[in-house]
Amino acid sequence: MQEKELISIGRITGTHGYHGLVKVSPLTDFPDRFNELQKIILDTDREQNEFVIETCRKHKQQLLIKFSHIDNLETAKQYYGALIKISEEQLYPLPEGHYYHFQLQGMQVEDIELGRLGELKDIFETGANDVYVIMSEQYGEVLIPAIKDVILDVDLELNRMRVKLLPGLIEHK
Repeated sequence: MQEKELISIGRITGTHGYHGLVKVSPLTDFPDRFNELQKIILDTDREQNEFVIETCRKHKQQLLIKFSHIDNLETAKQYYGALIKISEEQLYPLPEGHYYHFQLQGMQVEDIELGRLGELKDIFETGANDVYVIMSEQYGEVLIPAIKDVILDVDLELNRMRVKLLPGLIEHK
């Protein structure tokens, strides 16, 4: 991940009232984080601007947020659809052994018996456990469950994940 890359944690889905409040749909498992944040980046696809969160409160399944310099309905409407982004330094810390999806995507995956499998391209959230999609030159698309019996270790610095595939996950060629 590049130093300047930002992480999306919410999307503006509408306005509320006439004083610049916006409705935000959280894109995070930690919506309470908005109460702790001060500065964020609003990304409209055309530009990225820094704003200060003045107030934040829950409203149904969304949040109502008042940003600095967005003081009326017309200005708030300009940010409809904008992504709320933060830097990696502002991320909510996860317990040891847990990772954000963006940290895992692009990682090189190695099986302890077969060697290099390929690159982790996507992650499906299934409810019981995530499923990692590995694109392999040798085996094609490999789907592996993100469970302790399969994922042996993750090394963010080396961009490597070591796994022990369950029998039958891929056909040996």
